[in-house]
Amino acid sequence: MGPGTWPVTLRRRYRGGELGLRPLHPRRDLQEWSALRAANRRWTGPWDSTNPFPEPALGFKAAVKEQNAEARAGRLLPWAMTWNGALAGQVHIFTIVRGAQQGGTIGYWIGERFAGHGLTPMAVAMAADHAFGVERLHRLEINVRPDNANSLRVVEKLGWRDEGVRREFLHIDGAWRDHRSFALLRHEVDGTLVQRVQNLE
Repeated sequence: MGPGTWPVTLRRRYRGGELGLRPLHPRRDLQEWSALRAANRRWTGPWDSTNPFPEPALGFKAAVKEQNAEARAGRLLPWAMTWNGALAGQVHIFTIVRGAQQGGTIGYWIGERFAGHGLTPMAVAMAADHAFGVERLHRLEINVRPDNANSLRVVEKLGWRDEGVRREFLHIDGAWRDHRSFALLRHEVDGTLVQRVQNLE
């Protein structure tokens, strides 16, 4: 398996269950994903990205197929997060750039009923370990709104470096929002990020 290889599925035993990262399926996951998003509209709404120049939204099937095509091209790693087989959220590594940069950006969300059990830090750790290892990326970053306390706890638990505030960095929930940028370089990880999370248990 080399850089740009897709599909990729990651699994590990964690806290008495199985935490997984896997590709979404355009047909089999439609109903469960739609129900999860609908049930968490208020929970995720303040942090969801929006388009300042609205366009017709892609349907679920078309969006998944487009993401899988981007993944096969090596520009995206679009995972569904699962807990004991149930869809729990998503972790993406997007804007993957090769050449002189060898970097990418991680984004994530989790359903409210799955939150608060350490699943997101471990899922992000699994994704980052894959990116630094198999994908051979040099740098990863995570951008978080300064008022998103739950997401800030994830990067703090993972020990990522705070690189400061980017003004009006992303269009979120209908407006341009400032974000704090956190980064990690491959050589800054002693062992794996999964081990780092486990050591906090």
